[in-house]
This record gives sequence, C-alpha cells and structure tokens, in this order.
Amino acid sequence: MSLALVRLLQLASPALPVGAYSYSQGLESACEAKIICDKDSARRWVNDVLQFTIATMEAPIVARLYHAWQSEDLKAASYWNQYFLASRESAELRAETEQMGYSLAKLLVDGKFCELAQVATLTGLQPKSFPAAFSFAAVSFSVSIEEALTAYLWSWLENQVIAAVKLAPLGQVAGQSLLFDLGQDIPSLVQRALRLADDELCNFSPGLAILSGQHETQYSRLFRS
Repeated sequence: MSLALVRLLQLASPALPVGAYSYSQGLESACEAKIICDKDSARRWVNDVLQFTIATMEAPIVARLYHAWQSEDLKAASYWNQYFLASRESAELRAETEQMGYSLAKLLVDGKFCELAQVATLTGLQPKSFPAAFSFAAVSFSVSIEEALTAYLWSWLENQVIAAVKLAPLGQVAGQSLLFDLGQDIPSLVQRALRLADDELCNFSPGLAILSGQHETQYSRLFRS
C-alpha cells in the first residue's frame, strides 16, 4: 500500500474538518419543495447534480487546478480559482466553497502537512475555493490526478447521501444503496472530466440555482446551504 493512498483516504474522509457536513447544496430546499421525498426521488436529484454539474464543472476545474499547482503555474491557479468562484449561483454556494477552501488551507498549515513556503502559494489566493485547496493538497500528497478526482466526486456524493438520509428521510440501508448505485459511475465521470475542453465546462442547472437561492430565506433548516 502506498502512502499516497492513505493520504487520499484522508482527503476523502467525512472526518476532514472543513465543514462539508454542514452543507446540502440545495438538497434541503429540494426536500422542502417535495422534489425529494423518498429513495427514488433522492436518487434522481443526486444523480442529476452529479452528472450535469459536479462532473462537468467542478471536477474539470479541480483537474485544471491540479495541473496548475503541479507545474507551479500560479497565474493559471488564480484564473481557475476565480473562474470557479464566479460560477457559484447563490450567496450560500459562494460562501460554502470559500469557507471550505479556507478551512482546508488552514488545516494544511496548522497540521504541518506541507512546508510553510510551499503552502504560501495557496494561502496567497484570496479568497480561495475548495477545489483550489483540494487540488493543492492532492499534489502535495503525491496523489495522482485520477485518484484525486475520484476522491473529490466520492466525497461530494457521500455528503449528499448523508444529507438525504437526514432530510428525506431515508434509512441507512437505502443510503448505502444509493452510494453503491451512484458510485459505480464515478470512474467514467473522472475520465469524462479529464476529456472536457475549456469551452465544454458547464453547470447549467437553473433548478438547483433557484432552490439554493430560496434556501437563504428558508424558515426552518438544518444545513447552511
């Protein structure tokens, strides 16, 4: 077993203290609107977001940031960081990625996981997105780009299913069934993300954007997005 695999598992762990568990990325609003009410509707929602926004926008940007950090191209890293921030459709989604990016960067410094001179290039990004911090950590831990994207997509999927288990509500077995079913697409989604050209990046999801905006004024809620 390689040390890089161990580091990868740490990055993908729900125990990573970046606050991912406190965000539902619009799923809570979808439950409030009765779009999600059972296992089948939860599966449709999570699968659609995974296939048509996360795999076609976030994952390709993580890949571009990975290459930028690997080649020490700070101009490209700054560009794709700002590109991702600009793609956030609501105040909550923007605040989410900034908070998670800040928390992961702080963890790398406080935990002394990287040399201070090395991590200074990341902390210099203001504000920094979570994809920027995640890709930086992956490069620093010598995780391959395919493995990094796999971990990123899996971590997102796991967080969404955990939120659905709490909100839909779903049982634990149903939640694991969703992870088992939807997780099988991740390898092909990784390859798809690596193939996309810059002008093919897309996160067109008006329903998600509207629900995310509505969540900002939702009366009763468990999650921050």
